[in-house]
Amino acid sequence: MIRRARRRMLAALAALAAGLVACGAAGEVTTLRMWGLGREGELVAELVADFEREHPGIRVDVQQVPFTAAHEKLLTAFVGDATPDLTQLGNTWLPELAALGALAPLDAEVARSSVVRAADYFPGIWDTNQVDGVRWGVPWYVDTRLLFYRRDLLAAAGYPAPPTRWADWLAALRAIQARAGAGRYAVLLPLDEFEQLVSLALQTDDPLLRDRGRWGNFESAGFRRALAFYLGMFVEQLAPKVTLIQVPNPWDELARGYFAFFFHGPWSIGEFKRRLPAAQQALWATAALPGPSGPGAGIAGGCSLVVFRRSPHQREAWQLIEYLSRPEVQRRFYALGGDLPPRRSAWDAALAGDEHVAAFRDQLERVRPTPAVPEWERIATELRVVSERAARRVSPATTPAELDAIVGAATAELDARVDQLLDKRRWILARDGAR
Repeated sequence: MIRRARRRMLAALAALAAGLVACGAAGEVTTLRMWGLGREGELVAELVADFEREHPGIRVDVQQVPFTAAHEKLLTAFVGDATPDLTQLGNTWLPELAALGALAPLDAEVARSSVVRAADYFPGIWDTNQVDGVRWGVPWYVDTRLLFYRRDLLAAAGYPAPPTRWADWLAALRAIQARAGAGRYAVLLPLDEFEQLVSLALQTDDPLLRDRGRWGNFESAGFRRALAFYLGMFVEQLAPKVTLIQVPNPWDELARGYFAFFFHGPWSIGEFKRRLPAAQQALWATAALPGPSGPGAGIAGGCSLVVFRRSPHQREAWQLIEYLSRPEVQRRFYALGGDLPPRRSAWDAALAGDEHVAAFRDQLERVRPTPAVPEWERIATELRVVSERAARRVSPATTPAELDAIVGAATAELDARVDQLLDKRRWILARDGAR
């Protein structure tokens, strides 16, 4: 009797233990660590609540990282084995993290996905996430630099619509400058930014780097033409020789007529709407960049979502990427912060119908990625330094022959500087090719 009672008690305890284990397994929660950069780190926290409701076994811990500290923090986390499960990553940073072996390849996940469809993404943006034939990320939001301009000043100069070719745009800038008066200019090209020159250079047929990114290609005919066009605007005093430090609020300066055109990204739409009074809202507009022979390309900018190789929760991280890639979620993300969707299907009537956004939708079909090499950030710095020095050398007295010599010297210097930066890349590729 006692033995039977003991057996029944032991059986009950075993059943209770099994039930507790089952309940524990069913109630397990995976916590995903995600880094969001800048303002987007705050916005994505508002999106993940719905994801968590759809996936009750997953919780998302979003850490907001300032953009100014993000690059160093990402590298430090990789070295210290403290990377999160996934992060938002600037498109130009992706090749560097991929080369370090920090990221998990996503080709298999994309191939299986019914949500992430390559054909729905703007081609130039989609290409930013592929390095050496491997996909390392999925575009999350996009930006590209195009023209913000004063429509009244352009019309007064005889141009009812913004030109689409370099030659016509240059003629319009000259006409605007002739009417501007002292202390005013046709276009703003801040000397401490490289994006304007790179945007022009990407419109030519010659790549910025050659031989799989082994060497600089700045002495090519295409880049020389872009640099000559860029410097020519300073020769003719169509643009002031200033930096953004000297013009910290270009939105206000455009409104007061200090210049009629400037290059900027989609974030400036919100700045104009917030800063300008209602009476001035009709003065400004946006236009796709003109190109050498028609509507031009632009830089394929923005941020993507990547998974870290060391993450123990790669499957769950991919589920979050798929959720954030849904067209309806991307539209909500745009409504929260104004970040443009990378997918065509996310551009519904409300988004595409905004006259200030429409030019971005047009240009996004033609954007081109910057070279997918880890050294790009340092190459961009060299571009800024050399182009600023060249711009400060020209003046209204500069002859065509002198301008050609300045262009030649600048492009030769760029190739020399960039070739030195790429020396390690050449060594690695040669070593890998010899295996």
